[in-house]
Amino acid sequence: MISFYLQVGAGVGAFLGRPGCKGETVNESNVDSLSARHDLYDVVVVGAGFAGPVAAYRCARAGLRVLMLERSERVGEKVISGLTIPFYGFLFGPDFIRDGNPPIERPVDGIINYIIKDIDSGDIEVDDSLRIPKPLSPVIAFGYNAYCRPFCQWEAEKAVEAGAELRTSTTVVDLLWEEGRVAGVVTDRGERIRARLVIDAEGSQGILAVKAGVREKYPPEVISLADVYDYRMAKEDVDRILGHTLRFCWGWDEQRIAPPLGHGNGLMVWPYRESVHFCQDQCLRLDEGEVPNLRRLFKEYHDNITAKLPWWKEEVAPRAELRAHMWEGFEIFVGLDRHLREMPSVTDGMILVGDTAGLESTELCDGVPAAWFSADIAAEVAVEALRVGDVSRDFLRRYEERIRDHPIIQWSITATNRYNLRFAQQHHDLEELKRYVHNGWGLGGFTHISTPLAKMILRSLQEDPEILASWIRMFFRYFYNWLYERYDYSEGKPAPDRGKMTEPKAAQAAFRALLRGLDLVLRAAGPLVRTAARIMEPLASLANPAMRLLLPAVEALVRGLVRLEPVTAPLSEKVVDFIRRADPSIFDPPRGRDGKAG
Repeated sequence: MISFYLQVGAGVGAFLGRPGCKGETVNESNVDSLSARHDLYDVVVVGAGFAGPVAAYRCARAGLRVLMLERSERVGEKVISGLTIPFYGFLFGPDFIRDGNPPIERPVDGIINYIIKDIDSGDIEVDDSLRIPKPLSPVIAFGYNAYCRPFCQWEAEKAVEAGAELRTSTTVVDLLWEEGRVAGVVTDRGERIRARLVIDAEGSQGILAVKAGVREKYPPEVISLADVYDYRMAKEDVDRILGHTLRFCWGWDEQRIAPPLGHGNGLMVWPYRESVHFCQDQCLRLDEGEVPNLRRLFKEYHDNITAKLPWWKEEVAPRAELRAHMWEGFEIFVGLDRHLREMPSVTDGMILVGDTAGLESTELCDGVPAAWFSADIAAEVAVEALRVGDVSRDFLRRYEERIRDHPIIQWSITATNRYNLRFAQQHHDLEELKRYVHNGWGLGGFTHISTPLAKMILRSLQEDPEILASWIRMFFRYFYNWLYERYDYSEGKPAPDRGKMTEPKAAQAAFRALLRGLDLVLRAAGPLVRTAARIMEPLASLANPAMRLLLPAVEALVRGLVRLEPVTAPLSEKVVDFIRRADPSIFDPPRGRDGKAG
């Protein structure tokens, strides 16, 4: 999903605009700080979006002297949009996010796709196959909607707590060079900040990678412009009308309700806690080299679809108040261009992460999981490089090797269903359109994501067999946090008022015992689990073809479970009620021997 949606009035997040703020360094490895001089940092991280704080956190936790630079006065101030972060970003991403209390806005349990054959006559077909049936829904989620600003603030605060120094209102305008390698950065105030290694997390519009000769400016056909409307809406209305689903609309170009298929998306609606986002996007140039008049077209598309789409006109519009309107650009099809995809992500003394390295998802328009994964890998390689004192391009290329070996990153930047929509438009083939939508935003998506997911699950179990219990706790803790807005750094928000509700003591004891028992079993069986996961990993390549064979049966099963929801809904309500009344500590990660969670 797009990582540029409008956020206004999201009050979660600590004030991070205090230049020179530095946390207490936490040493968690045998890596000593390599800075011999006070003015020399081990690592300078440029940018405090989704990727930068992850890299800063990991490097600071390893005992390195880390400086994170952010151009905004407050972290996230220039990323005032929102997005859906898919579940795999949380499961396989940084442990401090998975085991923490980040500011999520709403869990997502499915996507409803509207195939608009004729909007004037109301001829609309629905594909709602991508759903988590009750009683798993809504506790088990496909992803979480979040505003960028508070989430980035939360990440940055975690990095500061780990020992990183944060300077805001600081724009990096150039690089320092020393003996042919990047040796630091130059700020807009003329500061020359020296570093043994620079991690560039500027985002898709950064200039340092181009100045370093690592990347080149992207052509307009791979850059998309998003037209985003932010509506305030009462939570009870959002709950009733949209629930926990995303809604996407797809239509033929001649209906003038959506950008050309394959060059953009139709109407996309994201529900947040007390707001709704409407978004359309389109590439800056079409296949024929045509440069569209986006301002005129977007207004036309918006006015047409909001006036004619029944559920928007009748249910959303009367209850929604326009709060703001924003335009934002982002790269989208970089990974489909082999030349762009194979451009370097490292040079001597420098590593690129996230959108800076062109890792935006080609279908979901979401770069957050890849930002987290790549920042984690970059920090890992940075620690290795500084441990041996080698920040050469040759050594840092192990970062590129690990990025190429990451199943989800590679799938996300090379998936083609969104791009291929243009062929359905060219052929005006309804079945072709439905197939691409189903395979991109319906249950058919598992015919090409099953292998990456299987590989990541097996690799995670090889690294830590107990992670399975952490995943279970995460889903329950995140849902509790969603119910009560229970997040870290929430500007002094009081503890949740649960009224006169009584704790479900028997159920709590059973839940706690179940998870502790699972912890013990996984710990005892750790060597066996690791061995089994290692043996099974090569078989993960069969997951996609197996899903293609099994998809009709899987879809029939999901439809059957959905039809049973009148029966399973009461059980789902009992699970939600249990979480609502529970002591939240039972969902927290277990305490380690050092007294820290995890």
